[in-house]
Amino acid sequence: LFATFARCAALFGEAPAQVEDIDDLHAKLSGRQVGGVIFATIQKFRPREGEAEFPLLTDRSNVIVFVDEAHRSQYGFEAKIDPKTGAVRYGFAHHLRRALPNAAYVGFTGTPVELVSANTYGVFGDQIDVYDIAQAVDDGATVPIYYEARVARVEIDAAMEGVIDAEFDEITEDVDEADKAAAAKRWGRVEALVGADKRLDVVVADILDHFDKRQAALDGKAMIVCMSRRIAVAVHDRIAAARPDWRADADDQGAVKVVMTGAATDPIAYQPHIRSKARLEALRNRYRKPEDPLKLVIVCDMWLTG
Repeated sequence: LFATFARCAALFGEAPAQVEDIDDLHAKLSGRQVGGVIFATIQKFRPREGEAEFPLLTDRSNVIVFVDEAHRSQYGFEAKIDPKTGAVRYGFAHHLRRALPNAAYVGFTGTPVELVSANTYGVFGDQIDVYDIAQAVDDGATVPIYYEARVARVEIDAAMEGVIDAEFDEITEDVDEADKAAAAKRWGRVEALVGADKRLDVVVADILDHFDKRQAALDGKAMIVCMSRRIAVAVHDRIAAARPDWRADADDQGAVKVVMTGAATDPIAYQPHIRSKARLEALRNRYRKPEDPLKLVIVCDMWLTG
């Protein structure tokens, strides 16, 4: 998003700036009287060590905050007590509005939520405009999506319970405890079904059969969307085992790749699939070229929009 705005700097009259850390956020916003096209993640709006509350950065009323993925992390206005430390904690949205109390807030999301603990309309107000899939197809911004039901019913392996718990903790890292507990039951049941080893065997076999038949009729590429990074890696390994000539360690070789976020602390099995921005962009360019042999990408948290 920042790169897109940076290419349009002439329209703003100034170059956008990207916040590096909490101290940089304070430096760029504190006391600022005019101008500014500033990008920051909401996680930057948290008190520094020793601060009880996030301080006021500017009380200007001519500030507009555009929030991407507005259905996430935009709640937590009420105080909650940490059961371990007894400390009073607030969500990021509370700190954001303390920092910019007179700003206007505009949210962008494809999935607004209306829950007791999280209500997108309650935070941002009514819809200003809706850009739906039908209009996007008419504009040529995207292609039509057709759904074909596939079913792969298998039993859950009890040994998967520990893995499921770890993955649930990973995806709910920034969610408060109350919402996390409410989601735990739903996530556990669904992820267990989706990621069971026997089911993945069935699903991957079906994907390869389906892909081969489509390729025989019309050359093209495919994207496999997985529920978690563990599942994405497991799907890749099964495809590589079935089609060893598709697999390659080098980014500029191979017909199948996993595209996902990651860190050095992730499991060893994830490490071959964790790439820098430059390497991910190189893969993106390969995937966009019809003649490139990269035919299948496996994703879970990247390349899903845009």
